[in-house]
Amino acid sequence: MPELLLRRASVLVTMDDAGTDLAGADLLIRDGAIAAVGQGLRTTGEVLDCAGCVVTPGLVNTHHHLYQSLTRAVPGAQDAALFGWLTTLYPIWARFTPEHMRVSALTGLAELALSGCTLSSDHLYLYPNGARLDDTIAAAAEIGLRFHATRGAMSIGQSQGGLPPDTLVEDEAAILKDCLRVIDAFHDPAPASLIRVGVAPCSPFSVSRELMRDAALLARDKGVMLHTHLAENDEDIAYSLEKFGCRPGQYAEDLGWTGPDVWHAHCVKLDAGEIDLFSRSRTGVAHCPCSNCRLASGIAPVRAMRDAGVPVGLGVDGSASNDAGNLVAEARMAMLLQRVASGPNAMSPREALRLATRGGAEVLGRGAELGQLVPGYRADIAVWDVSGVEAAGSWDPAALLLAGPTRVRDLLVEGRRIVAEGRITTLDLPVVLEHQRRLADALARGE
Repeated sequence: MPELLLRRASVLVTMDDAGTDLAGADLLIRDGAIAAVGQGLRTTGEVLDCAGCVVTPGLVNTHHHLYQSLTRAVPGAQDAALFGWLTTLYPIWARFTPEHMRVSALTGLAELALSGCTLSSDHLYLYPNGARLDDTIAAAAEIGLRFHATRGAMSIGQSQGGLPPDTLVEDEAAILKDCLRVIDAFHDPAPASLIRVGVAPCSPFSVSRELMRDAALLARDKGVMLHTHLAENDEDIAYSLEKFGCRPGQYAEDLGWTGPDVWHAHCVKLDAGEIDLFSRSRTGVAHCPCSNCRLASGIAPVRAMRDAGVPVGLGVDGSASNDAGNLVAEARMAMLLQRVASGPNAMSPREALRLATRGGAEVLGRGAELGQLVPGYRADIAVWDVSGVEAAGSWDPAALLLAGPTRVRDLLVEGRRIVAEGRITTLDLPVVLEHQRRLADALARGE
């Protein structure tokens, strides 16, 4: 791959240990990695003019349900809390096919890319009508984003006291067998890998204790990460106390679900003891503020988590509960909610951007290679044009979350331009969106 020089960035936000911002800086890319950062760099390769732009590390999305981009703003689910929202949508999702999974993933990943995201995880926990994790992995490969797919599962249906309908649950032995299949087929543990696979039973209220324990053992045997939902709202806490006789943090610890190879989504209702547990064990959290607001789950104690040393990244969550998949907007919401909860200095724009970049990379086990613009790190980079109306009058162009665009001008993954001049380069997005509309309309008609 020829060299690529990003030249004359108005501000280059490195997210290094010192929090360095460089004005009028260049960044040289060679063989998919950052080779040099500074002023006056030269190359015999391609040059990308970044005058009038802020350059940041690519954003990292630590929690998503890509299939849900086909069920935004569904009547009956618009004003429900988590459990009611799920029971409304489960019958619709039960009609999905492999085509629904692939097209919704393409749409969701394109939306993420346009918002500056270079690495996304995805939590796919239902597999109706022949759908497989392979469908979303193929979509990520097509669009060119770095991807951390997780093989989710549900095994306890309504007839056994669980929340999902019996038609959407799977046999636990089959779940574990397919986890092994997708790990062996797709997981690449090498530095710079574009695809990794994790193990992700859906939640404590949709799988058995045995599956949670066995999934942890399997994941550690295969050297992959673990992911699930935890402590999302008051209903979640009440369910754990009633069914398990303990809070979610204790449940997780008892079953092997704490440690640096584990990250939990939401964690809105963690108490002080659970925050201490996560800090001591280096258990990660995927904070999803927009979804938490939409479902009235509450404001996660991110300030307390950060102060305790808990690894925290950001997630957009599914588009059926967020209604959007814009990661820079998610970072702004994270900043604003911590200020609402804890005062105007509770979270700065830089700290929120750190959660969206370096924080997410650390949660997903990629902190040694992603999330910073320093030599040796991979060239996953977002270029933000701050010459437009959104940033007009801003005294601090790097304070993107206060005054800045919510779509990138350019996005690079491994030094390749996935977005160029505001357009996806790797697929015909209007064609994908038309396909998406047809599928969504048919679902709305009950087909």
